[in-house]
Amino acid sequence: MKRYLRAFSLVEVLAAVAIIGIIVFLALPNVIQAKRDTEEQVVITRAEALNMSISSFITANGRSNAGSLWTGDHAAKYLIVKGYMAYAPTVLTDYQPSGYRFEFGTLEQKVVVKRDLGGGTSETVPY
Repeated sequence: MKRYLRAFSLVEVLAAVAIIGIIVFLALPNVIQAKRDTEEQVVITRAEALNMSISSFITANGRSNAGSLWTGDHAAKYLIVKGYMAYAPTVLTDYQPSGYRFEFGTLEQKVVVKRDLGGGTSETVPY
């Protein structure tokens, strides 16, 4: 009595691989867009946390005193307000997600979020 092993033929395996490749090809742009949207939401959430910490800083120190303390570059201003945040790494670069940066203006302005586009150019992220 002969025993026959059942197996997939080469054509069937190639067809399955081709179908999986097509599915990945169609789904990949959506996955990339979802990742970008998620990163942008993290940036916006962190910018809002910075804005709230600036408000707390003004409330705790009074507007005129806070205005006199609000000096220096973006990293120095971050050091001023990080004590008013629940989660605050030691330096601003650790708080900024990769490819984005926060810019502090005056106390009356909210934090500006910039997305680096490469080549020294950037765009403002609205929120």
